[in-house]
Amino acid sequence: QVQLVESGGGSVQAGGSLRLSCAASEFTISRYCMGWFRQAPGKERERVADMTAGVGSSDYADSVKGRFTISRDNAKNTLYLQMSSLKPEDTAMYYCARGPSLSTCRYGVYSDWGQGTQVTVSS
Repeated sequence: QVQLVESGGGSVQAGGSLRLSCAASEFTISRYCMGWFRQAPGKERERVADMTAGVGSSDYADSVKGRFTISRDNAKNTLYLQMSSLKPEDTAMYYCARGPSLSTCRYGVYSDWGQGTQVTVSS
């Protein structure tokens, strides 16, 4: 059974940084689109960043470009989201998810999800 476990969330002041981790099991992350999503109360779920299968090209939501970086460690089968210059509007539950085995991920269907890790940014 596919399993994704997020960690690294917490509370931080505006301008600070956090690194989220997503430990995967029962599949190899480099063979799939992998994405980070977030959802705040009363708001729609938002794609934050994704990474393609194979070469691992990345893409970002406009709201986080220049501040967040998605990466993976293939040896550890772990996906990361480095978040810098955090803003209060980044406060949300962050989820890791697995998508299709494609070289483009923007419109892919993400079928497997972790339970999420909370990020809270205060001003």
